[in-house]
Amino acid sequence: MGSIGVATATSIPHLLAFRFFQTFGVSSGLSVGAGVIGDIYKLEERGTAMGVFFAAILLGPAIAPLSGGAAAHYASWRAMQLILAVIVSFVLLSVLLFLPETSHPGTRGVDKLSNSERPRGRTWLKLKIPVLLNPFLPLLMLRSPIVLIAAMVAFLILAVEYVLIIPLAYTIGPKYGLSNEAFVGACFIPHGVGSMIGAPLAGRLSDRIVTQYKAKRGSWYPEDRLRASLFPASTIVPLSVLVSGVLTTIDKADSNIKKIDMALSPCSAYIVDILHSQSAESTAANSAFRAALLSLWIMAILPMVENWGVLAADGVAALLSWLTFGLLCVAIRYGETLRSWVDLGYSTEETN
Repeated sequence: MGSIGVATATSIPHLLAFRFFQTFGVSSGLSVGAGVIGDIYKLEERGTAMGVFFAAILLGPAIAPLSGGAAAHYASWRAMQLILAVIVSFVLLSVLLFLPETSHPGTRGVDKLSNSERPRGRTWLKLKIPVLLNPFLPLLMLRSPIVLIAAMVAFLILAVEYVLIIPLAYTIGPKYGLSNEAFVGACFIPHGVGSMIGAPLAGRLSDRIVTQYKAKRGSWYPEDRLRASLFPASTIVPLSVLVSGVLTTIDKADSNIKKIDMALSPCSAYIVDILHSQSAESTAANSAFRAALLSLWIMAILPMVENWGVLAADGVAALLSWLTFGLLCVAIRYGETLRSWVDLGYSTEETN
């Protein structure tokens, strides 16, 4: 419905209203998907599974400009929205037909009702009264310092990504005379390929680190998983951003040099690790936090590039990456203390 509304928009307010409606529906995939992974994968396999999950998600921003650019050049941007409506309808059908419930037996609210509280006969599983949900309740998880740090790390990682990908249409196109929107969109493909390689690789590495440190310590320390993000955050990410800025500035290469995204999936798996029974809610809080900050950050990127230049903007992105490294070090060093400040019902080794 949101995609159809966007496709038929006749004014900016109409467009924005249906874009909100569209993304309101799409956003459920991230939090529910992480919850499903938390349900069906054990601790030592969760990083790899989350890496594959995020590889698919991060592919979207890479192929979307190419698909949207081709639609805009050869038909209309409205055609792309109608195509999305059809695709999402098939996704809905697939979920209804092929995805089973993944909650562990006895963990759902309906499973915890005593026999006397359970409805009888044909009324079983029918709601007698509407269930009211507070959509902002998961945000209270951000009052925990360790959850807030993990959410900030995720925001900073994506903030660096956006500094690279958003200006492409305004720098690559004019510089190389690309008037075809599809060709400009193709410049985003390296970002998607890097993400598809890096996210599962980092997830797998984080699983190995969890297993090795667990054997070494004799017990599970959740923050060990974050060690897989230290090297990318301190070297690969900032250096690739700086190299991209330098090469773009001296006009000897374009900014298609992308880092391999190896910092996001271990952090996302970590959130599910420490809040296993609330994996969907914790992922939702994390996503909402970074989405709110990213919406403001995106507004600043193009003015920053226009006023300071590409190299300066990429330099700011590199600083953000090093800030990410610092936050990861704090989380790893003081994780147990930070978790003790606010008890959110953190997972134990047995519950994972």
